[in-house]
Amino acid sequence: MMIELSIRKARRSDIAQLILFQLQLAEETENLKLNQATLELGMSAMFDDPAKGEYYVAETPEGLVGCHMVTYEWSDWRNGMVYWLQSVYVKAEYRKHGVFRKMFINLMNEIKTNPRIAGLRLYVDKSNARAQQVYAAMGMNGDHYTVFEWMK
Repeated sequence: MMIELSIRKARRSDIAQLILFQLQLAEETENLKLNQATLELGMSAMFDDPAKGEYYVAETPEGLVGCHMVTYEWSDWRNGMVYWLQSVYVKAEYRKHGVFRKMFINLMNEIKTNPRIAGLRLYVDKSNARAQQVYAAMGMNGDHYTVFEWMK
């Protein structure tokens, strides 16, 4: 299947679709049922304050088919910002057709051409082998760090 696809920064008008993507992502990857109202408030807060991060969307003439979010971490070791790739989702019928690859290449081009950006990190659920294989195919590795967390 050949797809006419473009990648762009998300707009506030995309929130309804982004919410649907994130609800599906949480259920698929971690068997979580997110609170939709909380998710909408969280996305709105990010659009209100771009310092929190930004969403990118993959769009066909038929509509949005994928997304990812980027948040930021300052690295004193590198004197630059590290992007964190999060909330990656591609509609099931568009998987294995290069949608994520195009989103990833778009993001890497931004990172490589911006001297203030030091690199890219992500975390992936330990049980999500499919995502780990995709990220490894993109040239990323999980060899260096283990992420620990405490969540309320």
